[in-house]
Amino acid sequence: MMAKEKLHDNWFRFAGMPIIAFMGHFIFFNSHDTGEKDSLGIFFLSFIETLVLWEANRLVILHFRRKYPALEQTSKRMLMILIFCVIVTVVLRSLNIFIYDIVEVRSGNLELSVYLQNILIALLFVIIVGGVYEAIYYFRKWKVIAVEAEALKKENLQTQLDSLKVQINPHFLFNSLGSLSSLIDEDPKKAQEFLGQMSAVYRYLLQANEKQLTTLQNEMAFITAYSNMLTTRFAEGLQLSVEIDKNCLEYMLPPLTVQILLENAVKHNAVAASKPLQVKIFTDDAQNLVVENNLQKKTSPVASNKTGLNNIISKYKLLNQAEIMIQETETDFRVTVPLIKSKNYAGINS
Repeated sequence: MMAKEKLHDNWFRFAGMPIIAFMGHFIFFNSHDTGEKDSLGIFFLSFIETLVLWEANRLVILHFRRKYPALEQTSKRMLMILIFCVIVTVVLRSLNIFIYDIVEVRSGNLELSVYLQNILIALLFVIIVGGVYEAIYYFRKWKVIAVEAEALKKENLQTQLDSLKVQINPHFLFNSLGSLSSLIDEDPKKAQEFLGQMSAVYRYLLQANEKQLTTLQNEMAFITAYSNMLTTRFAEGLQLSVEIDKNCLEYMLPPLTVQILLENAVKHNAVAASKPLQVKIFTDDAQNLVVENNLQKKTSPVASNKTGLNNIISKYKLLNQAEIMIQETETDFRVTVPLIKSKNYAGINS
């Protein structure tokens, strides 16, 4: 079934027809043909001729827009419109001149050059008007497609971000349960305290993970609560220092970024009171967030698919932000996370 299509061109018709009729009044008619006294009648006749040509060619344009509506069909649509508009214009203008020859000139034998001149001038007007129609149509189509493409892009990004969010909660739960399991054997009382803190923190995680971005201030407030849970588990084995420039507190980052990095440090390094794991969280001169820890890898390496770090990397790519930087030396492991200035953030609304 042919697609519904409207030209929405009333403004163009109402403005264009009188202008072209007025121009035709001077091009196609002159005082030698009809006399100066009938100027209004000449204009009216010119307007009727313009109206007939305009509406006939308009139907041609409408027909081929319905038949070839897509932007990628522009070349075919324009070619067919051009061919059939030329045919319609030649036929109608020839008939018009013939009637004028019989009724007004009363000779019935105007030269072929008269026909050709009138047809060519009419074709010039038709091509100009048709070009305006097609230009407006092309721009509108392009605008619609651009808007739809942007909406689809955002929808795809949203889907991917949602997928990344789903990865985080099980990731945190799995690691926390592993810590809880170890603590049950070592100190059941601490295990009970740890479980209560874990429950409170997990509720916060579920709420924070609904957002795509959060402020550094909110993230660090959560880290304070999260670090209390880790302190219950490791006591003096974990030493955490925080130095955040207050000017950076309103900058943004994906929720749980710092938590993932802190959790990653604890997971892969030995933590003991005799050999404490030292984690530093600070902002550098370039207003990046840095999470750094001394490197003391466990004697039995922990199996890992790097879900946490990969999750952060993927989020920054999806949000079209600068990449995070990961540096490892013989003594230290450092992750530098670019903070997102809200005024520069043009991604999905948070």
